[in-house]
Amino acid sequence: MSQAFRVKFETSKGDFVAQVNPEWAPLGAAQFRSLVEAGFYDGARFFRVVPNFVVQFGLAADPAVTAKLGSSPIPDDPVKESNRRGRLTFATAGPNTRTTQLFINLGDNTFLDRQGFAPFAEVVEGMDVVDSIYAGYGEQPHQGQIRAQGNRYLEANFPLLDGIVKASVAE
Repeated sequence: MSQAFRVKFETSKGDFVAQVNPEWAPLGAAQFRSLVEAGFYDGARFFRVVPNFVVQFGLAADPAVTAKLGSSPIPDDPVKESNRRGRLTFATAGPNTRTTQLFINLGDNTFLDRQGFAPFAEVVEGMDVVDSIYAGYGEQPHQGQIRAQGNRYLEANFPLLDGIVKASVAE
């Protein structure tokens, strides 16, 4: 089994650190690490923020990067841990559709466990930073437009969104 590792997120609101626990969801943890190491999340915006529910991100700043790295889904992991506050989980569009999009649980969303959402990490430093991410647009940004235009669409239509400056594995 792979070792746990940490990922530092430098964001427009400050930094936070997630501890990735491969034993919770090995396929999700491996996918996340490879995307972080490829720089996929650098420059990405937190495009869906629903207070007391989730902060969602994972569509690249450059649509070509989303198209290249976000088109190969990985199989689901069994749910071993619960979607509690601070846990990171891949978003899905149904069974075996996880690609690049993630959410951080802002509340205890244990109802997501039964729907097959398998957490693979949790915020261990800076949850106050996550809580402060701009939520004023809610679920307005259109994911298809983000996929097609990346940050160009978001900056033109949702200029107050917070984003990731850099995500890196902290060995």
